[in-house]
Amino acid sequence: MAGTTTTEAAIPAARRDPHTRGVAPGKRRRGSDRAAYVFLTPWMIGAGLLTLAPMFYSLFMSFTDYNLFDTPNWIGLENYRRILFDDPQVRDSVLVTLQYVLIATPLKLAVALGVALLLHTKRRGRNFYRAAFYLPSLIGASVGAAIVWRLLFSTGSVVDRAAGIFGLDTGGWVSNPDWSMMSLVALSVWQFGAPMVIFLAALQQIPRDLYEAAEVDGAGPVRRFVSVTVPMLSPVIFFNLVLEMVHAFQMFNSAFVLSNGTGGPAGSTYVYSMYLYELGFNDFRMGYAAALTWVLLIVIGVVTAVLFKTSGRWVHYAGEEK
Repeated sequence: MAGTTTTEAAIPAARRDPHTRGVAPGKRRRGSDRAAYVFLTPWMIGAGLLTLAPMFYSLFMSFTDYNLFDTPNWIGLENYRRILFDDPQVRDSVLVTLQYVLIATPLKLAVALGVALLLHTKRRGRNFYRAAFYLPSLIGASVGAAIVWRLLFSTGSVVDRAAGIFGLDTGGWVSNPDWSMMSLVALSVWQFGAPMVIFLAALQQIPRDLYEAAEVDGAGPVRRFVSVTVPMLSPVIFFNLVLEMVHAFQMFNSAFVLSNGTGGPAGSTYVYSMYLYELGFNDFRMGYAAALTWVLLIVIGVVTAVLFKTSGRWVHYAGEEK
């Protein structure tokens, strides 16, 4: 057609924008970029004022001696030196936190995967059970749920009496240093709904042909789980592992409520974030608390980097050659 370029002729008339006819592609692209920046401006302003600015200010505070009332006094790396060498409470809280991370994270993922496997099969009412098992994830981190949990695991409670039937004299989990950590772990495992839903979505993506081929080769249920399900789920297992590990390092509400804000009994639930909170909001040592926050961020970053570095040995992606 005369006066029409080859490119325009290839585009159906119904899809042409009459407002962009005759406009060079480069100009159209620049106009789209400007529109995108206009719509992103509120988010960028919010991110700068509410996230980036407080982050950099807390980084500055970590190099000062600041108590909220006096002018910040620059002391350089003194806060970090004390954290690493002169504060025994940091070491104790780190050990409690590591204990919680190493116990709660794998248990939570194991329960989530096990329930996901059960709910993946076709059975009556599975949608109801999926919703019921997911519900604790919506309320598990609330203060109200932690209060109820404390009542359930206190001396003479239902759980305490049930344990006595099996000869376990716990004396109340939350008041016994030997069992208080397990009450925190149990509360974390109870909130397995979020990783369970992710596992369920991944299970539905595994081709049925792989299971049929394994059955032809004589593989039983356990062998199919180890050789088919786990390798195919390894990217999702890795994803859930990183998320739950980060959440476990930052755990605060549960320990604070179950211990009445003391980290007891005998410091058995005094996690790192509780020590940080006490220094910042009880003692008003904001500079030192900011340094503790950045140390926690660095530790989480290092652990996450190690997980990513080692993931190549056990995480398998579809179509990837090993």
